Amino acid sequence: PSIEDKLRTFADKDQHQLFLEPEGRSTNEYYLNGFSSSLPWEIQLEALHKIRGFEDLHIYRPGYAIEYDYFPPTQLHHSLETKLVSALYFAGQVNGTTGYEEAAAQGLMAGINAHRMLKGEEAVVLQRDEAYIGVLIDDLVTKGVDEPYRMFTSRAEYRILLRQDNADIRLTPIGYKIGLITQKRYDYFVKKNTLVESLISFLRRESVTPADLQDYFKSIDSTPLTQGRKLYDVLLRNKVTLQGLAEHLPGLQDYLTEKQCSDEVIEEAEIKIKYHGYIERERHIADKMVRLENISIRPDFDFNSLHGLSIEARQKLTRIKPSTIGQASRIPGVSPADINVLLVYFGR
Repeated sequence: PSIEDKLRTFADKDQHQLFLEPEGRSTNEYYLNGFSSSLPWEIQLEALHKIRGFEDLHIYRPGYAIEYDYFPPTQLHHSLETKLVSALYFAGQVNGTTGYEEAAAQGLMAGINAHRMLKGEEAVVLQRDEAYIGVLIDDLVTKGVDEPYRMFTSRAEYRILLRQDNADIRLTPIGYKIGLITQKRYDYFVKKNTLVESLISFLRRESVTPADLQDYFKSIDSTPLTQGRKLYDVLLRNKVTLQGLAEHLPGLQDYLTEKQCSDEVIEEAEIKIKYHGYIERERHIADKMVRLENISIRPDFDFNSLHGLSIEARQKLTRIKPSTIGQASRIPGVSPADINVLLVYFGR
C-alpha cells in the first residue's frame, strides 16, 4: 500500500487521536518523521491538518528547534585559539556546530592546546587524513558556516584512510607523544601492530595447493585453484576470509593460536590485504596534499599585493588568513588558478 493508504488506515483506527510511530506496536500513538518544524505549535497543528488522512490529528508533542548565536569560526586558528585574543579558545556551539560529538571533539582539542600553550609547547593539529576531528576543525576554520555544522562522513575526502578499525593506528602515537596514552595502552598497541605485520608476512610466505582448499572453495561457491598460490593472494578473492581459511588449513590455525592473534588482529590484517590497492591510492593522493600543507604563509602576508589573484580570492584570503597553501586551496572562492599564483610566488 502507498503511504497515503497507510495514513488513511491509521486515521480510521482512531478519528480523535493519531500519532505516527513505527509499525508493529499495539498502541494508538504514532511518531511522525519528516515533518520537523520550529514553528509555534498552533501553526504546526494547522499544517499537519492539511495532510490527507491527518484532518483530525491531535499533537502529543510538537517539533522544536534550538536557536543560538555563534562567532564565525574563520576567526580561529586550527588550534581553536582565537586570532584576535591570544590564549582564548572556542569549542562547541559557539563555533557554529551542533551535536554532542562535535562539541566533545572540539572541547578535547581546545583543552589539549590550551594546556600545551600554557606549557610553551606546540599546538596539536590533526590533519584531514588523520582524523574526522581534523576534517571538522579544518572545515570550520577555512570554510566557516552558514548553518549549524554536523560532521558527516561525506565531508571527508579520505574516508578509506579514516576507518574505524585503524583509529588506534592513526591516533595512538599522537596521544602517546603528548602524554594522553598510558605506557600500558601504548605497549598493547605496539604488540597488536607487530602481530598484524607478522601475520601478513606469514601469509605472504605460506603457499597452498588446489587440494588444500578444494572443500572451502566449494562451500563458498568460488572457482577452485588451478595451481599453488600464496595465502596472501588467495585472501584477495571475494568471499574468502582468514577465519574461513584457518578452518581448513591446520597450519594457519596453529599459527593464529600460537601467536594469540585476537579477532581485532585478524580483522586488521584482512582489511590491509584485501583493500591494499585502494588504501595506497588514497594515501598517495593525501601525501600530495600534504606537500601543500607544508608550504607556510606568513600571518601578515598581503594578498592584495598579488595582482594575479582574483578579486574574490584576495578578499577571502585576506579575511581568513590561511597559514598554509593547503588550507588556502580549501577556501570556497579560491580557484586552482589562484593556488598556482601562490605556488609561483612562493617559489614552488
